Amino acid sequence: QVQLVESGGGLVQAGGSLRLTCAASGSIFSISAMGWYRQAPGKQRELVARITHGGSTDYADSVKGRFTVSRDEAKNTVYLQMNSVKPEDTDVYYCNVVAVVPPVITKVYWGRGTQVTVSS
Repeated sequence: QVQLVESGGGLVQAGGSLRLTCAASGSIFSISAMGWYRQAPGKQRELVARITHGGSTDYADSVKGRFTVSRDEAKNTVYLQMNSVKPEDTDVYYCNVVAVVPPVITKVYWGRGTQVTVSS
């Protein structure tokens, strides 16, 4: 069983910064990738940023240059540093982890989501 604990969401003014954290725990052999998705009501969940075991990163075009994803492999934790936030960044943000777990299978896990609200 793998648990994801997200933190760091909240209310921030446009132009400000916010840092999201997601820590994975449980029976994990290894983690292939960790990242963040977001979803607005009535819309599909979309990738915000992710980072692989090798350190490769992917970003949504809308956040490039403003958001930075990073990870602490020793702590199985992923971070999303959000700078120069905009009202359109308002969404529920979900942590995503792709992990190898017992017996030796790859599974995808989702956090419960953390609300980010950017005021104009």
